Amino acid sequence: MSKRDYYEVLGVAKTASEGDMKSAFRKLAMQFHPDRNPGDAEAETRFKEVNEAYQTLSDPQKRAAYDRFGHAAFAQGGAGGPGFDAGFTDFMSDIFDTFFGDARGRQRGAGGRERGSDLRYNLEISLEDAFEGKTETVKIPTSITCETCAGSGAKPGSKPRTCPTCGGYGRVRATQGFFSVERTCPNCHGRGETIDDPCATCAGAGRLTRERTLSVNIPAGVEDGTRIRLSGEGEAGLRGGPAGDLYIFLSLKPHAFFQRDGADLFCRAPISMVTAALGGEIAVPTIDGSDAKVKVPEGTQSGKQFRLKDRGMPVLRSRDRGDLYIQVVVETPQSLTKRQRELLMEFDRECSTSTHPESSGFFSRVREFFDGLGGSTRA
Repeated sequence: MSKRDYYEVLGVAKTASEGDMKSAFRKLAMQFHPDRNPGDAEAETRFKEVNEAYQTLSDPQKRAAYDRFGHAAFAQGGAGGPGFDAGFTDFMSDIFDTFFGDARGRQRGAGGRERGSDLRYNLEISLEDAFEGKTETVKIPTSITCETCAGSGAKPGSKPRTCPTCGGYGRVRATQGFFSVERTCPNCHGRGETIDDPCATCAGAGRLTRERTLSVNIPAGVEDGTRIRLSGEGEAGLRGGPAGDLYIFLSLKPHAFFQRDGADLFCRAPISMVTAALGGEIAVPTIDGSDAKVKVPEGTQSGKQFRLKDRGMPVLRSRDRGDLYIQVVVETPQSLTKRQRELLMEFDRECSTSTHPESSGFFSRVREFFDGLGGSTRA
């Protein structure tokens, strides 16, 4: 099978500059790399074809020979035909480091310093605390920097030395067939340094586990699930690396009277049948601890809502306030005395359709509905 033209393989013109070819090669190599196309034989073939074309055209002498004689210039291995050499594997490693970073997701700096892990702390507060805001003290078991060795892990007076196996890089590279494979250095375990005389306090880790006491400022208006980030208050870094962050996740305890919906509060208030019928005034609680007066008009039905403007929760980082909604529930009298029964029966005898318009209208519609069914049946 004849080979395709190298310029066609890279998708560039014969007058393309070195930079144009390099850019085209990077794009195609990323597209067809076997690591991104596992088990795809066609992609692997294209990847080898792209590499062969670039290895030839990126070399001025090979390119000149190819421009003059074509593929015949490299027949029977002439002129040092293209292949996967050490320079190419280094170049491909640089490409993947640029686009994907370290595949293991390490956050390691020079000298084996690693960023500490982020920590999570779940904190439950009351609705009143969310209304007013507060400063809460929390105790968190976490890793802190060893004071004896200042986080280096080495005994005072000594210091870590560069790992002789990896030269301080933390990774070692080995060529396997066509590809260059990197792995964590087995001598320093990726830190890039070794400690000959470890710190006696932390055993060379550079950090210790201790319980820390922190003050957390909870602003007014926080909601259930609010996350507060404390930068640098997480786990200490390894070998003097930067500390992680602490995330406080807030949850609100259920309240005895109020239900919350954003900045609005809802409360159910029972009223007597007499108050609902004749009207009156009731006192209801508010989240700030005071009472509010609600005027109940004559003939109020169960489920009626009354809105108290700006008596709800504060809006986070704002001067606005939500509203308080009072839903009245008409309470049916219970445990009646004989006299109370007599009065209610007398009241019932005096009632008319105007006294109970809703129920009267409902039962009238029910009778009409069934009368209509009967008429249609007879028809």
